Amino acid sequence: MNKLTGLLAVVIIAGTLCSCAGKCPKDAEAPAPKSEFVSEYISPVRLVLVEGPVTMPEVLLKPYSGQVSTTEEYVAEFSRGGSVLLDFGKEIQGGIQITRAISGGHKPVRFRLCLGESVSEAMSDVDEKGSTATNDHSVRDFEISVPWLGVAEYGNSGFRFARLDYLGDDDQTALVAVRAISRYRDIPYLGSFHCSDARLDKIWMTGAYTVHLNMQEYLWDGIKRDRLVWIGDMHPEVMTVGTVFGDHEVVRKSLDYIRDGTPSSDWMNGICSYSLWWIIIQHHLYQWYGDLDYLKSQASYLDDLLYNVISNLDGSKEAYKSGRFIDWPSNDQPAVIHAGLQALSVRALEAGAEMAGWLNDEFLREKCAKKAAELRKYVPDNVGNSQAAALLAIQDMMDPEEASKIILANGPEKFTSFMGYYLIEALAKGGHYAEAMDLISKYWGKMIDLGATTFWEDFNYTDAQNAARIDEIVPEDKFDIHADGGAWCYVGLRHSFCHGWASGPTTWLSRHVLGIEPVGVGFKQVRVEPHLGDLEWAEGTFPTPYGQIEVRHEKKADGTVSSNIRLPKGVKLVK
Repeated sequence: MNKLTGLLAVVIIAGTLCSCAGKCPKDAEAPAPKSEFVSEYISPVRLVLVEGPVTMPEVLLKPYSGQVSTTEEYVAEFSRGGSVLLDFGKEIQGGIQITRAISGGHKPVRFRLCLGESVSEAMSDVDEKGSTATNDHSVRDFEISVPWLGVAEYGNSGFRFARLDYLGDDDQTALVAVRAISRYRDIPYLGSFHCSDARLDKIWMTGAYTVHLNMQEYLWDGIKRDRLVWIGDMHPEVMTVGTVFGDHEVVRKSLDYIRDGTPSSDWMNGICSYSLWWIIIQHHLYQWYGDLDYLKSQASYLDDLLYNVISNLDGSKEAYKSGRFIDWPSNDQPAVIHAGLQALSVRALEAGAEMAGWLNDEFLREKCAKKAAELRKYVPDNVGNSQAAALLAIQDMMDPEEASKIILANGPEKFTSFMGYYLIEALAKGGHYAEAMDLISKYWGKMIDLGATTFWEDFNYTDAQNAARIDEIVPEDKFDIHADGGAWCYVGLRHSFCHGWASGPTTWLSRHVLGIEPVGVGFKQVRVEPHLGDLEWAEGTFPTPYGQIEVRHEKKADGTVSSNIRLPKGVKLVK
């Protein structure tokens, strides 16, 4: 920048120079920032089922220009009772657009529209006795009107499949097109991962896509059900956002939303561990991005919340009186909850101590460090539970090798979509990289085997062994993984099939296989220590505040790894 350009920049920022040469209104507002959100129209890729009188339903699979005409050559004709079940090929967040040709009378005609994350859900009835299909959080089963020679758009949910039943009074009606409307942020995938195992590649991308769909106005937990900011569930999501998209405003916006709606004397989302996760996420953000102004804006609330945490400790033990929760499958296991809360309390207080140091609050730093050290003196029994062992091991409160033995002995049958991330983190801490990749392939890969294009709120690996795919009508001799599975708050078809907390492998593969990890604050220094396990090679990119890190690792004949590393200017490689 030359001196004149620099001077002009200062003048423009000060507001005394304008390209309109003084002719624009003084009070004119700056234009609003351009929205990242786009809507993409997607034609169905497959007719799953046609029932009743429907003529030429295959027309609905043809590309559509978006403009209806009076001379449509090909239409799908529905008579009363006709129905189609459409597959759009992947999970989306959005609605449905229906285009009607000249047919019957001029009045709108009625259809029933039922959206589903699985074929079973799209074929379900909300009011059916004993059914767990719901319209909770987003309406996915309802009646609609479609205008004569016109277009109608309906719905705002998460789905892959749509069933359309003709309910009209006219004998017939004709449709030109039925398209899904996918609403998402149009942002680049800055992080990437490729390796010699195509299955792991697909798992990485599925986790990334799962979180991408949940990056709506706020960072949601699910796009069908749980269209909410659950702060504990956000921790794996925040890690994935950083791994794939870099530093994105939706994370801070969601953290602040929960902060502003929760007095520091209460627990976020009514759950004590979720306030601990909020502290942990704040620490993570500063470590990765070094945004001191943002951290300072949290100081007052953070101070009060840390004292609330300390007030709920009994000597060297956690003693939270309400909101005691780690993960749904352990919700009836007090010993597991106790072990998990003890580990998370240590992690949050040590994070709090470090943040207090960054904020030059020496009194709070010493207070948090002292309480964390006191908590470390007591290690609860892990009771042979994978989740308890993992959380303790990650905090160096348990030998990671002993924790790995428990996790490996319990196997994928004891994994959950949320806590599974911390299980593979504990395995990495114990040096079991190949075993962790095998479990990723088995557990998360099995969802893909069953037709998943996004990862699920929960997944019972045992049930999956005789389950039908989610994109087919379930045969009588197969288990319906959606309708008959689930537990706790996600029974049956209420179960969310796009849940951001299930994206853990995306972060894990970039961190441990590519081996990319920041050292200190703000990604100014980075360590690259790849762990290929049984892989022959791995390569990828990782976003930092300075640009993307690019790496490629290849295993040589003697078992050693040769690495090619490209760092952006401003980032230094350290051992």
